[in-house]
Amino acid sequence: MPANKTIWITGASSGIGEACAHQFAREKANLILTATRAERLAEVQQECIQLGAQCKVLPFDLSNLADIDALTDQALAAFGSIDIAFLNAGISQRGKMAETDFAVDRKIMDVNFFAPVKITKRLLPAMIENGGGTIAVTSSISGKFGFPLRSAYASSKFALYGFFETVHAEYYDDNIRVVMVCPGQVKTNISYNALESDGSKHGLLDEGQANGISPAQAAHKIVRAIHKQKPEVLVGGKELLMVYIKRFFPRLSRRMVRKIKNS
Repeated sequence: MPANKTIWITGASSGIGEACAHQFAREKANLILTATRAERLAEVQQECIQLGAQCKVLPFDLSNLADIDALTDQALAAFGSIDIAFLNAGISQRGKMAETDFAVDRKIMDVNFFAPVKITKRLLPAMIENGGGTIAVTSSISGKFGFPLRSAYASSKFALYGFFETVHAEYYDDNIRVVMVCPGQVKTNISYNALESDGSKHGLLDEGQANGISPAQAAHKIVRAIHKQKPEVLVGGKELLMVYIKRFFPRLSRRMVRKIKNS
């Protein structure tokens, strides 16, 4: 990667976002980091500076859609432009559809889908004016097929594919590239912070996450895909086979998904 590229990462205080920030920092990037936890974000900032990056932080709760335009303007002003936006922040879910409060559905859609949409609408004109850029977006293998206890989460991840593949098609000639990041099981806190049916935190590290690949392993693959501007990168272990089973054996895929209790 050419030196001094400016990269904005949301969901940067832990997990995949933090690990990618560390890797970009080793490449001497200019980093802008966003997450809800200001104290933890400041710690990641110091780690990235020690690794060789210039790094600024913009703590923000992405469920606050009304102020996202102002957040994006601050990100653009931090180093004068943004070359790569990695829209990684998200919330997962643990609850059956009919038992889940609509407020939970709405919050998940706001953070996982509408926040990246609003950021992109504000960011894209500046990227085009600057000669182009890369937008990487964290979806999920749950964006490939419905998954028990994840109705809103899966919906938000499906929606990201529809929106950002369209962005890629519409603005390709403006040198805008989209990278869809599709993780399976990565050992992060996503299950711990997932929302139960009533909006409370799940508070548990699910077996799938506990046995997943490390964030550092995921980051290595993701950062490489972003540099190569790959349209899609699958990240995880053997669970990624479900993506191909769904594609080539949809009936088998549906039977397998029905047998999943929770993971």
